[in-house]
Amino acid sequence: MLHAAKIVAHGRGLAPALLKRAAFVELDWDVRQRSRFAATDSLGRSLGVFLPRGTVVRGGDVLVAEDGSLVRVVAAPQPVLRIQPCPTHGSAFDLIRAAYHLGNRHVPIELQRDHLKIEPDPVLADLLRALHLQVHSVHEPFEPEGGAYAGGHSHGHAHAHAHAHAHAHAHAHAHAHAHAHAHAHAHAHAHAHAHAHAHAHAHAHDHAHAHDHDHDHDHGHGHGHDAHGHPHGPPATPAPAGGAASAGRAG
Repeated sequence: MLHAAKIVAHGRGLAPALLKRAAFVELDWDVRQRSRFAATDSLGRSLGVFLPRGTVVRGGDVLVAEDGSLVRVVAAPQPVLRIQPCPTHGSAFDLIRAAYHLGNRHVPIELQRDHLKIEPDPVLADLLRALHLQVHSVHEPFEPEGGAYAGGHSHGHAHAHAHAHAHAHAHAHAHAHAHAHAHAHAHAHAHAHAHAHAHAHAHAHDHAHAHDHDHDHDHGHGHGHDAHGHPHGPPATPAPAGGAASAGRAG
């Protein structure tokens, strides 16, 4: 058995000449929505396909085997219900309404411009006919919508985008937190340093002042007074003791 564990979506980047010579394998929807399955290609080789879990294989994808050979995937025709609006009094709105009701029932739907496809279901067929839609049983390839959170190629793109966004967001948050922490730390450190410095300075100043006061009180006091620039007149003559007493009595 030849193993294949890699898939190239729609054969993107592969030379048309290589794809034309490549073997192919026809798979219906039931098989293509699995990530692990066995199949037989157009050359009669047995294939063991082991893809990442959640992968959905689409028609036009290319499997890469362990020996480097390519195997094109063809969506095999299968029984489906083809849903179309009434040609006489129907409109495209009827398809929108049908898709709404089918979506509420979580039914896989293939969306086309002028019709819908679902897997055979007699109950749903009656519901759609009651909505004035035409329902026909046909044998055609089935490629239902994957949805925003479905597996396969669209899922891989969405997952990578979300992961990158979350990673960038977390990184920015961590950076901002570290910056804020560093800022707070620096602020606290500077505050403590300034406080200690001011305390030491004040202590030294008080000590020096006390020393000068003891050494020459009159000189220090006079120097400080002159430095302030306040003018002073001649000393006042003390009043006689009797005068002060009489002034007190007169008042």
